[in-house]
Amino acid sequence: MRLGWDEIKRRAKAFSDEWKDAHYEKGETQSFYNDFFDIFGIRRRQVAVYEKQVQAIDATRRGFIDLFWPGTLIVEQKSAGKDLFKAQLQASEYFNWLPQRDQPRFILTCDFQRWKLVDLDDNGRELSFTLPELHKHVTAFDFMLGRKVSFETQANVTIKAAELMGKLHDALEASGYVGHDLEQLLVRLLFCLFADDTGIFQPKDIFLQLVENDTRPDGSDVGRVLNDLFDVLDTPEDQRQSTLQAELNALGPSAGLTGPRLAICGVAWSHGPAVSRVQLQARRWRRSGDWRHLLRSKTRPAWPSTRPPNRFTSWSGKRRTRLRGKL
Repeated sequence: MRLGWDEIKRRAKAFSDEWKDAHYEKGETQSFYNDFFDIFGIRRRQVAVYEKQVQAIDATRRGFIDLFWPGTLIVEQKSAGKDLFKAQLQASEYFNWLPQRDQPRFILTCDFQRWKLVDLDDNGRELSFTLPELHKHVTAFDFMLGRKVSFETQANVTIKAAELMGKLHDALEASGYVGHDLEQLLVRLLFCLFADDTGIFQPKDIFLQLVENDTRPDGSDVGRVLNDLFDVLDTPEDQRQSTLQAELNALGPSAGLTGPRLAICGVAWSHGPAVSRVQLQARRWRRSGDWRHLLRSKTRPAWPSTRPPNRFTSWSGKRRTRLRGKL
């Protein structure tokens, strides 16, 4: 089970305190980033290397990337007070010298005290902050947790989404959760999946991380986690408990198990007619600012006419009566 955001933020604060006086590129960079990766529970040497040599088409031009994570991250580190704009130009040049398969999504320039993270897949969006502010922006490094989801064509994704929701429907129905309660539960889950994929929930994919990483592998506690989630979604943000788990508190308008459990959350729910009704309601939310009506929707999903075999493990083998009345 991966580290939760509460623990990651705690580690980020400790990291900032420990490295508050760091300033020397040559003498401190490698220890600095070994500790940075440890914030996320990652051993740096398993994913990234230091001083990666790169070479331009012109063989007389070459350089060394301070830290290189193939396909994910370039870090160009400077001593404190150095020009980060020049560091960004240098990192961009190294990016262009890499084979296309190794070109990363993110470029980080840093002088220990000042940080700038650039997301090349988001039109070069930049995030700048100082070392003491790291814990406030640590979720921007969610790619460090290694989440990668790939999908086929839109048609295949739509078929997969319908099949997975059909499996979930059949499994819950077989466990005794039936009728209107079942339909409302599934609509709520469908909205959560859609909101997670389109960025209504912030940070994006937080619902996936909650289900994928904060539940037991056998799925025995998924029902409890969903109950907690729906309680949070029913509570205005300014009335939520201050001690609430960070993943749950982040869910809001601004903010088969083992197999099917993961697959259902991994589908790109923003694509295809299978979620058209939820898309229409999401547009209502964007216009009105009131997202809670989505969670009380009476819309009935169109289940596949031929349902696949039931391979979805039930949450606990018992009916989750507490869900009644909450949906």
